[in-house]
Amino acid sequence: MKITELLPSALIGAVSSARSMTPMAAIAAAELAHKPTPGRVFLLNQPLFKFGALAMGVGELLGDKMKSAPDRTVFLGLLARVMSAGIAGSALAPHGKEKLGAGVAVATAVPLAYLTLAGRKKAMARIGQTKSGLIEDALIVGAGALVVGLTVARFNRR
Repeated sequence: MKITELLPSALIGAVSSARSMTPMAAIAAAELAHKPTPGRVFLLNQPLFKFGALAMGVGELLGDKMKSAPDRTVFLGLLARVMSAGIAGSALAPHGKEKLGAGVAVATAVPLAYLTLAGRKKAMARIGQTKSGLIEDALIVGAGALVVGLTVARFNRR
């Protein structure tokens, strides 16, 4: 196995560092489109979890703009990132390497959560919470869709 085969897992972990629910929502969207992932999908192949992941992804985008939104590095925020990155990282890993993909995604998501928070705080100081959040949303949702879309397309061409 080449280390580059785990790049999608690392990248989806980076996405999770900024938006915890976006990776699961992106995998759920792929499942709804009947586009299989290289690795086994945990939970998100069940209708309740697919639609729940999509709803939580939208809810997070809305909730992030609230003044009362907690930092992404609080315990529950990190826990959500670990779970989402692990599930998505395993789905994007090569078949048989799901645990490794989950580990890579989590190992990327947690430390980057602190870096993305620092960047967001700087942006908030310059342009405000709502504008910085909308820009971050566009970048992160786009990145999540791109990582999942390219990985699924590459896998389904084989």
